[in-house]
Amino acid sequence: MSTSIRVSDRTKEKLARLKREDENWDEFLDRLANEGAGMNAGVWKGTSKAEMARETIKRSRESYGQ
Repeated sequence: MSTSIRVSDRTKEKLARLKREDENWDEFLDRLANEGAGMNAGVWKGTSKAEMARETIKRSRESYGQ
């Protein structure tokens, strides 16, 4: 099945800049629609990843004198 979506030339140009060379328009729009879908609240619960991230941010800020 195929569906047409009307967008302005300007919008299509913006989208074309984001689209990867190796993907068709359907793959691109699917990727765009699912961006961030893998991030769920509490995903690090029960692991040390949150603390590791906080420590990394702290060290980064310290190295820049913030």
